[in-house]
Amino acid sequence: MGMTCIQLESDNRNTLLAGLTDQTWMVACLCAAWCDVCREFRPGFEALAAQHPDKVFTWIDIEDQADLVGDFDVENFPTLLLQQGDTVAFFGTVLPDARQANRLLAAQVEKSPADLQREAASTAQRRQWQEECNLRARLQQAAAG
Repeated sequence: MGMTCIQLESDNRNTLLAGLTDQTWMVACLCAAWCDVCREFRPGFEALAAQHPDKVFTWIDIEDQADLVGDFDVENFPTLLLQQGDTVAFFGTVLPDARQANRLLAAQVEKSPADLQREAASTAQRRQWQEECNLRARLQQAAAG
């Protein structure tokens, strides 16, 4: 992929979308520019991206990108979104620790697509993630205009 970590901006959404296939893992960190914890976490997140060149990592300022992610239920920072294709595997607040994020990612990546699908439908919360937090679908909708 070679993108390492890109900051999502209105003018690079199509570039990000072009890198997302049904098999691609996307790791998105949802933060805010004013958040000190996010600023401290970002170098570790970018280092994690460099360790996983086969995955798409994106940094999203939820205020700058409110038209895209404004109704995501971000309760605290940092919030991670892990998604393969159109399957949201994880969405939630995490400790600002790149090692923990790496373990979380590794645990999701080792699951088969069938396991991911089964988990995606397993609880009301996970079903809600599929409907409300699918960043790939949001990017496609934005690109369609």
